Amino acid sequence: MKVMVMVKATADSEAGAMPSTELLEAMGKFNEELVNAGVMLAGEGLHPSSRGVRVAFDGPQRRVIDGPFAETRELVAGFWLWEVRSMDEAIEWAKRCPNPMPGPSELEIRPLFCSKDFGAEFIPELREREDRLRERLDH
Repeated sequence: MKVMVMVKATADSEAGAMPSTELLEAMGKFNEELVNAGVMLAGEGLHPSSRGVRVAFDGPQRRVIDGPFAETRELVAGFWLWEVRSMDEAIEWAKRCPNPMPGPSELEIRPLFCSKDFGAEFIPELREREDRLRERLDH
């Protein structure tokens, strides 16, 4: 199963505070463990929401909303994509992670959809198109 592990933002990350050398070193070691175990597929830190935008949809209308965004606890400061056998395995890896922020922080783990999750609505033609796109991405 694939999961996204989101590092929740804090007031420090939203203020643009950069991690210490010690934290960068600890995270580098943790990422190396993930890669060596074949778990980590991708991972990146994100700039504060003040450097981002949101695109709001309402039918055919699109509206661009400039950051920063108010609810810090609802924002994401970074992420990993992991391939694990189960949610329990993802939790065990997350518990080994160095604290990603100087103070209290959280990781959120959510499974990614796979094609079987979409049921009968994901007709063979759509499934074939998705398979072709994924094959192109893998190259």
